[in-house]
Amino acid sequence: MTDNIILIVTISLIIIFSPFFAKILRLPTTPIEIILGSLLGYVGFLHDEHLFDLVAEFGFLYLMFIAGTEINLKNVLKTPVSVMKKVVVYLAVLYGFSIAFSVQFDLGKIFIVLLPLISVGLVATLAKEYGKTPWITLSMTVGGIGEVASIVILTISSAALKSGFGLGLFQTIMALLAFLLFMFLLFRSMQLIFWWFPKVAIALMPHNDNKEQDIRLSMGIFFLLIGAMLFLHLELAFGAFLAGIFIPTFFEHKHELPEKLASFGFGFLIPIFFIHIGSSFDLNALWINGLIREAVIITVVMILMRLLASLVFVKELGFIDTILFGLSHSMPLTLLIAMATLAYTANSIDQLHYYAFILAALFQVISIMIVIKLIHIYKMRKAKD
Repeated sequence: MTDNIILIVTISLIIIFSPFFAKILRLPTTPIEIILGSLLGYVGFLHDEHLFDLVAEFGFLYLMFIAGTEINLKNVLKTPVSVMKKVVVYLAVLYGFSIAFSVQFDLGKIFIVLLPLISVGLVATLAKEYGKTPWITLSMTVGGIGEVASIVILTISSAALKSGFGLGLFQTIMALLAFLLFMFLLFRSMQLIFWWFPKVAIALMPHNDNKEQDIRLSMGIFFLLIGAMLFLHLELAFGAFLAGIFIPTFFEHKHELPEKLASFGFGFLIPIFFIHIGSSFDLNALWINGLIREAVIITVVMILMRLLASLVFVKELGFIDTILFGLSHSMPLTLLIAMATLAYTANSIDQLHYYAFILAALFQVISIMIVIKLIHIYKMRKAKD
């Protein structure tokens, strides 16, 4: 009982004070939560507890849901064909580099999946700080498509790690394809219904909402798709992500809703996920021979891959903004940690590389946030001159 009280109090204090430390250090709150979780877990204030694990898992799913709300499917489908072709080339270059690097250094197949992962979660943080600049807008569009591809690959990889390359994997792929077809038909049907009867969307989420119908419906969609994933034995994160896409795509009149949902998540559930990740990282692992070197190599390789691939967009953005674009995709913190955890539990990577990926995720966020800020300051000074 006393241990659980200490656990609850410690989590509460981390949630309360992380933003203050982040402000002092001028870093995003996320790495601060992971670092504090690791430090306080090391000294014994955080420990394994079923409820802690459960809420952390829910926090991760809610984070994927929030990531989905950053993507308006209608806007993505309106992306010019020329840009879409470059998106395909960009992703192909990323996976090409990943395959070449993994084969060259005789790494496991799981590295081919881990290294090119893209997540727009922290790109949204950049948008809040620097505004909807051209490179951030393009980063969100390309990142959204890349994140969908990453989560599909995550779902297939998850099935392969659990059941191997056999009948189980084939059944999972068939279930995934059937589900994607169903979701496509559902999206099209809803698009037609809301086009013919626009008042339906307003009735479901009225402007003057004193019963919080928008939150209720959002949570209903969230849990329904997670339930569908459970039934189909697919990756729950994929369902949560698709649920998020529903919100901006079909309820555009509720402009404030994604921010409303994000405020709740980032203020309560999501921090618990990152604290849990930190607490699961044993600081004694820092003394493992070669760990820091492996983490630095992973960090450098993942950043260079994206910088080289981003040159595809140099005509649209210019050189400096292209660099910023590439850097913005070099922080797949949540997906990288989630996939590394999945691979470790399935014995596809050893403990050394599991810890190396977690450290690399932290190195990426801290270093890239600093570099982007320095480049932004340089751009502002150059603009004044």
